[in-house]
Amino acid sequence: ERENQSPMSDSELIALCLLPSILALLLVFILIQRKHQTRFKLNLPPGHAGWPFLGETIAYLKPYTATSIGAFMDQHISRFGKIYRSNLFGEPTIVSADAELNRFILQNEGRLFECSYPRSIGGILGKWSMLVLVGDMHRDMRIISLNFLSHARLRTVLLREVEQSTLLGLSSWKENCTFSAQDEAKKFTFNLMAKHIMSLDPGEAETEQLKKEYVTFMKGVVSPPLNFPGTAYRKALRSRSTILKFIERKMEGRVRRMKEGGGEESLREDDDLLGWVLKHSNLSTEQILDLILSLLFAGHETSSVAIALAIFFLQSCPRAIDQLREEHLEIARGKKKAGETELNWEDYKKMEFTQCVISETLRLGNVVRFLHRKALRDVRYKGYDIPCGWKVLPVIAAVHLDPLLFDHPHHFNPWRWQNKCTSNPRGQSSRDSLSSTPSSSSCPSANYFMPFGGGPRLCAGSELAKLEMAVFIHHLVLNFSWELAEPDEAFAFPFVDFPRGLPIRVQRHTLL
Repeated sequence: ERENQSPMSDSELIALCLLPSILALLLVFILIQRKHQTRFKLNLPPGHAGWPFLGETIAYLKPYTATSIGAFMDQHISRFGKIYRSNLFGEPTIVSADAELNRFILQNEGRLFECSYPRSIGGILGKWSMLVLVGDMHRDMRIISLNFLSHARLRTVLLREVEQSTLLGLSSWKENCTFSAQDEAKKFTFNLMAKHIMSLDPGEAETEQLKKEYVTFMKGVVSPPLNFPGTAYRKALRSRSTILKFIERKMEGRVRRMKEGGGEESLREDDDLLGWVLKHSNLSTEQILDLILSLLFAGHETSSVAIALAIFFLQSCPRAIDQLREEHLEIARGKKKAGETELNWEDYKKMEFTQCVISETLRLGNVVRFLHRKALRDVRYKGYDIPCGWKVLPVIAAVHLDPLLFDHPHHFNPWRWQNKCTSNPRGQSSRDSLSSTPSSSSCPSANYFMPFGGGPRLCAGSELAKLEMAVFIHHLVLNFSWELAEPDEAFAFPFVDFPRGLPIRVQRHTLL
């Protein structure tokens, strides 16, 4: 009977071998279909995907005046609402101009959302940069920065360094000469951060060489990530390498002097960030290099733009300059009467209207326009679904320029920060009020004022940035009057920049 059974044919053997593969493909197909069905059931915000791969990125990044949200955002909000979907930076994206959602995103960092910048940013700033790190490593790096930028250190060492750098920068301003206020602001903040981070003295050959490399580096950070010969991005990568070698040589010298017992120079260097990190952290050489570079970038670029914006907004608001002079003259007279020359923390606390000017400059100018995040899991908010893995862009500028939160949001009005919410829930106060600024928790609009981000990733240098602006304004209004030498205004590229460098002409005066 066994002899009568025919052997299995070749076709049957092939079919038997292919059966598991066919079943596996069928299973995958069913899972994909279910996934698509689930996605189909999601209530995604309205929106438009744009072109394949590029999506709407080119239109989104098209330059516009920094005191606006740009035509792209304006049109999309009008058409789709404050929460809409798009395709940006090569990924499906939820864009939020909604104040409550933005706050929700930032407060849920690490739980529902995570920082997610384009790879090109990590490629040029470094994988250990605080800007791109997430989770425990970001927390550890941020703690190091916060410890170094402690309140006690701000009151003593940093306040003195900021004032010295301010006076050095302003001393070069010549009567009736035309120069770039933006370049002067950049020079001031670079010299300050170089001193603060690595004890580099302004004007020294090594400081000037580092500044030259840093300028090339910055041009690449804000350029398209095209890694080809001759491109700004390729040049920036070379400058990054040069800068890191410079920092590493400084590190090696520090370590060597620490082993040899130091001396007076070593004690002075212990007071900067590099010395502090070497003594109080267990970071690797690569981590320290990326940390130093990222803090040089963050501390220089944002503060310099904010100072340039303040100079720009104030020149068109003489009433604000008059009130600032009044405030700072009172401080200066008190210093003269006490026989003191350097500002102290009590003087800084008296700069109440100055803080209103700083807040309004940051609100209207929006140095940081939007943030990059991604959803860690499916999130439902206000009836909309945000799918896991999608990019999420909380647009800070759109909230700061929202007429429902700030009356006449496109007008420079530092008085709106006085007596917030006493009579007006949108933050506008009487123009004649001279009282001090209350805490941010007293006003709904102030709760959505986030020039330094928010949540666990709140900028570690926010207090230093405000200190820099206040001290610079103090000496600026006491010693100079200024006007625009030619028309210019800030544009968002999306980084904020003055196309002509903000050319100004100054007149020196003495008020004491």
